[in-house]
Formats: sequence, structure tokens, C-alpha cells
Amino acid sequence: MVIGMSTAGKQVLMWSLVACAIAICVVLVCNTPAFAGDEAGKKKADEACAACHGPEGNKPVTPDTPRLAGQEYAYLVHALGAYRSGARDNAVMAAMAKPLTESEVRELAAYFSAQRGLTIKR
Repeated sequence: MVIGMSTAGKQVLMWSLVACAIAICVVLVCNTPAFAGDEAGKKKADEACAACHGPEGNKPVTPDTPRLAGQEYAYLVHALGAYRSGARDNAVMAAMAKPLTESEVRELAAYFSAQRGLTIKR
């Protein structure tokens, strides 16, 4: 305890320390490899996916091509895994997905799931 400080002053000090701890945690989390993977995911998306799914996965070139932007991370990982294994049958997607590493699949899924997709007006 801090000697000679009022109870209110001690509470202000305590909450200031809590706020600093939270700020430090946010900085540490935002600098983890998962967030660094967004840049790798964007690079791979630009190289392999944009031709059909459009920039940021948000402007498909045909009505049959899905928007990837805003899709759930787990769904994208599952779908790419299914194309890689042959469980989903699409020659173009199988050819694109098979050479991807597990890390690239996760990076792409993280990138596309972080993009803003379609929204529904209410």
C-alpha cells in the first residue's frame, strides 16, 4: 500500500495500473504471429484467389463463384481441406487448394474471415 494516500487516490492508482496492464496485453496480442499471418494471407490471396474471387475475396467474377470475404474462419479451413482431400469436387478449386500447406490454409482463412463481407440491411 502507498502510505499517506487517500482511499480514492489508491483506487485511481489501482485502476490506472489495471488499464496499463490491459494496454500491454493488447499490444502483445496484436504482435503475435497470428496477426502477422494476415499479411501472408493477403499475399497468397492476391496471388491465388483474386483472379476468381476478386480483390479481398469480395467481388467474384461469376455468379457461381462465392464471396470469401467475411466467411467464418473454421468454414474456410474446412472447405479448403475438403478441396485438398477431394471430398469436395471442383477441378479448379482442387488444383488451387492441393498445393497449399496447412499454414497457408490457416493464413488464407484468417485473411478472408477478417475482411468485410456482405451485410444485410435491417
